[in-house]
Amino acid sequence: MGTIEFGGSGQGILLMHGLMSRATTWWTVAQWLTRYGRVVAVDARGHGREARGGPWRTEDFIADAAESVTALGLGPAVLVGHSMGGLHAMGLAATHPDLVRAVVVEDVVPDNTGKSVDDWKWYFDAWPVPFRSLAHVRSVVDVPRVEELFEERADGYHLLARLEDLYEIAGEWGVRDYWHLVDAVRCPLLAIEAGRGGMRPGQMAELARRTGGTHLLVPESGHVVHDEAPWVFRGAVEAFLSDVLAR
Repeated sequence: MGTIEFGGSGQGILLMHGLMSRATTWWTVAQWLTRYGRVVAVDARGHGREARGGPWRTEDFIADAAESVTALGLGPAVLVGHSMGGLHAMGLAATHPDLVRAVVVEDVVPDNTGKSVDDWKWYFDAWPVPFRSLAHVRSVVDVPRVEELFEERADGYHLLARLEDLYEIAGEWGVRDYWHLVDAVRCPLLAIEAGRGGMRPGQMAELARRTGGTHLLVPESGHVVHDEAPWVFRGAVEAFLSDVLAR
């Protein structure tokens, strides 16, 4: 499992990426976040160049996060999680409260039951793999920092993560909800919601209400708020951390 030390010292801060992404995509966030502590990002299982294999249950990802915080000496850590990483960050706070000081969750909802991978699998199946160049990738895959998610092989460019693994990971989200994890979070929490992220409305506000946290809606942003509305994201996180670290 890939680990990136971005620098900084003191308070441990763990960055947790979303589905299909990887630790390196947090680089721009880490540039200003290091003034608040030691910033580390890890590749989730199934992601990155040194991908750990399945199983793919949410509990396995949470256990990996607990292992990372412990092994790296980050605890009690501030967790910053985007999408899938936000779910796992809440899960770690709920199940290992001694390892977590505070949580920032970015555009994730606890209940996607009823949604199917088949609703979006067609898009990935239609990719012209292998891609001929990174420009070809960018012309098809509209994701911030998409070039970091692909690698060049002898025949062209391929996604680092295996689509079959991603389908299985996301498949679990359509058959169970995670409100029980939300209800067990006791640490300070900031929930940042993308107005154009496509998530079910109202859940992030409810998530913040149940945890006694703060909810911020960013109407102009798509799913990856830290890249699409970086100054709004930074301002919200810095204000949150300044309060948390002063306690």
